[in-house]
Amino acid sequence: MSELTLRPGRAFSMVERNLLIYRHTWPVLLAEIFEPMMYLLAFGVGIGVLVGNVPGLADTTVSFPRFVAPALLATAAMNGAMNETTFNMYAKLATEKTYQAILTTPMSSRAVALGEVTWALLRGTIVSTTFLVAVSLIGLTGTWTALLVVPAALLIGATFASLGLVVVTLLRSWQDTQLIQLVMLPMFLFSTTFFPLSVYPKPVQWLVEALPLYHSIELVRACFLGTGWRHALIAIAYLVVLGLAALLVAVRRLDRTLRT
Repeated sequence: MSELTLRPGRAFSMVERNLLIYRHTWPVLLAEIFEPMMYLLAFGVGIGVLVGNVPGLADTTVSFPRFVAPALLATAAMNGAMNETTFNMYAKLATEKTYQAILTTPMSSRAVALGEVTWALLRGTIVSTTFLVAVSLIGLTGTWTALLVVPAALLIGATFASLGLVVVTLLRSWQDTQLIQLVMLPMFLFSTTFFPLSVYPKPVQWLVEALPLYHSIELVRACFLGTGWRHALIAIAYLVVLGLAALLVAVRRLDRTLRT
């Protein structure tokens, strides 16, 4: 892991390369921003009119749109990071053979891994910050702690980017990428995105509490609402440990993958 800390300049060369490419493909980021906004308008605002305040919370004054918005923001950070380190990275790895060419330079596989995680983190943060500005403009943020959403999105992006790096080394073909959505979609629907954890029976609650998106949502929701800081601290510890463990596994697997 020494190369990850001693030679960060090489890793940032990957970030610079991706920035140059995204000058011409930046509308892709707009789609990632509009998707959570559409969910917020359809579910948060549309159904929110029927629901009113969310029952089952310690703060009974939280409206349904304010409950859903931070969950969608956390999901946007997850999707931005995962899309970059799975779908886009697999294309570079299996179709375009980008990394094989990069490794003929002084770049190492570890620098490639760290660079891609950094870029995915940056991409997820851009999407999440833009979404935060949008929901602030429509009056869904009511406390200064909402500014903490930005570093929270950084942590979420780093964790899921590291997980995405592990996943991309396990893919055998483009058909396998469909399995990613098979995991991410149920996680999105059941990680307290649209209703509190208390609606589930206890065994299901334990399962939900093991999901990384659940902890991501708890962290962003605490920043967004200014409450639930005990859950936020647990979420930070969970995401840090999971992200570091995934990164350690990913750089080893990616090193073997790029050299075969």
